[in-house]
Amino acid sequence: MTGIQPVDITSEVKTNFINYAMNVIVDRALPDVRDGLKPVQRRIMYAMLQEGLSSNQKHAKSASVVGEVMKKYHPHGDTSIYDAMVRLGQWWNMRYTMVDPQGNFGSMDGDMAAAMRYTEARMTKVAEEMLADLEKETVDLKANYDETTQEPTVLPSAVPNLLINGASGIAVGMATNIPPHNLTEICNGLLALIDKPNITLDEMMTHVKGPDFPTGGRISSVGIREAFATGHAGLKVRGKARIDEKNGRSQIIISEIPYQLNKTNLLQTISAMYKAGKIPDISALRDESDRKEPVRIVIELKRGAIPTLVLNQLYKYTQLQSTYTVINLSIVNGEPRVLPLIDTMQYFLTHRQDVVTRRTAYELRKAEERAHILEGLIKALDSIDEVIGLIRASNTGAEARDGLMARFGLSDVQAQAILDMRLQRLVGLEREKLQSEYTELQNTIARLKSILGDEKLLWREIKKEIRDIRDRYGDERRSVITALEEDIGKEDLIAVEDMVITMTKAGYLKRTNLGAYRAQGRGGRGASGGKLREEDVNTRVFVGSTHDYLLFFTDQGRVFHEKIYDLPEAGRDAKGTHIRNLLPSLREDESIASVLSVGGFDAAGCFIFATKNGMVKKTLITDYSNITSAGLIAINLQPGDELIGVGIVQDSDHVVLATQNGKAMRFEAEEVRATGRATQGVIGIRLREGENDAVVSMALIPVADEGVELLAVSEYGLGKRTPVSDYPAKGRGGMGVITLDVTDKTGQLVTLARVAGDEELMVLTEKGTVIRTRVEEVRVTGRNAQGVKVINIADKDCVISAFPIRREDEL
Repeated sequence: MTGIQPVDITSEVKTNFINYAMNVIVDRALPDVRDGLKPVQRRIMYAMLQEGLSSNQKHAKSASVVGEVMKKYHPHGDTSIYDAMVRLGQWWNMRYTMVDPQGNFGSMDGDMAAAMRYTEARMTKVAEEMLADLEKETVDLKANYDETTQEPTVLPSAVPNLLINGASGIAVGMATNIPPHNLTEICNGLLALIDKPNITLDEMMTHVKGPDFPTGGRISSVGIREAFATGHAGLKVRGKARIDEKNGRSQIIISEIPYQLNKTNLLQTISAMYKAGKIPDISALRDESDRKEPVRIVIELKRGAIPTLVLNQLYKYTQLQSTYTVINLSIVNGEPRVLPLIDTMQYFLTHRQDVVTRRTAYELRKAEERAHILEGLIKALDSIDEVIGLIRASNTGAEARDGLMARFGLSDVQAQAILDMRLQRLVGLEREKLQSEYTELQNTIARLKSILGDEKLLWREIKKEIRDIRDRYGDERRSVITALEEDIGKEDLIAVEDMVITMTKAGYLKRTNLGAYRAQGRGGRGASGGKLREEDVNTRVFVGSTHDYLLFFTDQGRVFHEKIYDLPEAGRDAKGTHIRNLLPSLREDESIASVLSVGGFDAAGCFIFATKNGMVKKTLITDYSNITSAGLIAINLQPGDELIGVGIVQDSDHVVLATQNGKAMRFEAEEVRATGRATQGVIGIRLREGENDAVVSMALIPVADEGVELLAVSEYGLGKRTPVSDYPAKGRGGMGVITLDVTDKTGQLVTLARVAGDEELMVLTEKGTVIRTRVEEVRVTGRNAQGVKVINIADKDCVISAFPIRREDEL
């Protein structure tokens, strides 16, 4: 027989690989749920304890620690040991460092630590809490790899290290990625869990808000609950950046970066994105980080750049925003498991329960042993002369010990303690000291027994220690948890620009950059505003910012909204897209009556509505925050009435309603009481019966704007400016005063708008001609005048819309 046995190679490889995989999983790559340490980390800390490298001792060469670990506990090479030790001392990797380094331990730029012969280290105070009470038989010991000494299977760990420092590692077929958390929050959560073992996750999250990275940054609140509930989720993390101004140019200052991001890699990516044209508005990029400010990246922008747009591009195209994948995988009872937050905390508490129980039992045993010896010493001091005589009469120590045991009923330990007692203990005061110590020990024994006999007292002790850890080492959060509703989306990458929104009678809508309309002198022929079919005419022209909401008010009193950047963009001569493609909920018999842009629905003030029959209504802007794709009731209309205008008004403003027959009514906005959305309103101006009149325009005048003017434009292209002071403020409900002398030459009034004189005027005709001219070129005249030519009207054409544009709105 040769001793060689045939085996199935497939089965043998499978068995050996499984054994290897489990060894890597359990004994190398994954942390223990109880102390949160991988074996190499635990061995480093234990070796530092054995070497006496506590936080109040001198630093020692890192090489000596590495050598001790490799010699006694971890024979896997010095590089892996030193790398693990370095990471325990890097503040940007560990929320609460375990190693206090001296020398070059690397940097956030990915620089390697200096060789271990050049650096020194010792434990931090937090690390000492991990090892506290190890000598009191609180954890099991096992033989080291060559059975020459012993090492702990787990550390007592008075701090919840797995949660406060997290862990990362790749095993065979699995990986762990546990984020760090804030010690104060975790301790508060542990205390809450002790008080209420069936605590819900929502209740726990009032204490533990979410991860807390050592490098700070901003964490999206989306995903945190899932991570806590399942142990697995993705969290969006952003660096912290601010926008400054320097020498007339904007700068973006990055002061915090996402966890475990290499700062140099971030700089390289920003540079690459600039060269690729993804972030074109960067003019300079500098790393100004130093010891005082570990992260300070300065990004200078070109003149005219929009800082918020560039910042959003940085979030989208660089690692300044990244996703942290939570995998809460740890070793539980020798097996890898993915745990929810509360389960992880419960395993830590169970570990502490075991540690405190074993420590208490150890202290009780030691106290009882000492009390037993003290009983013998006190008994000996009570008969000291006889004891001395017995000892002097004995020939050997053994004879003296036996004599003491026989004469005074002492145990072997007590008798030996008496023989070992120093002569100075024979003085009178020693009897009192021994008695005092004995009494104190009895109290200690009673306390320890009560702890071991009453689980409530045991948990009270654990809570006391957790509070002590929190109070001594707890700190403020570094990472900010926020709802990142502004997460990268369409709006973030769209510049803020003013757009001309044009809508035709047939319902075609488009937006065009305001700069596409060139300025002309008064009386010009105008430029084409869009290619229209013969039966189609422009009916609405509006100017707004790309980031505003565009509100569409219909003639039937409903309102819809769209972001202006979502509207189809087209050139000045293009037809546009039909409104029903944007607002599919429009009814067949419903058309757009008014258009208004707002930055949001949380602004102060009210929307004020004016109808063709002279009704007005005022409603808070906030009442319209829940507009859906199906629209919302904006105003209830009486039969035969239509909505003609909407504006934003404060109570101190004045309102001017103008009719097509040239009448105007001015009154205070506060005369109109604010009502709900689905209301009709009150009378604003009374229309004279039999004159076929209708309200065509509404102007809003802040009370402090008495120096402004009202610009009137008529159907046949005549216009004039009249001081607003010429319009007396009367109570609403009157018939108004003359604002334009309407004749066959002027045609009916088209619009009446408030102007300051430094705007430009856009005038649109029925056949699509648009002119842009200066308001100051329109003559100032009285209310009864007809005005001057603003635009030359071609045959069978007429003005249908006119409105002023502020100069600051120009691009």
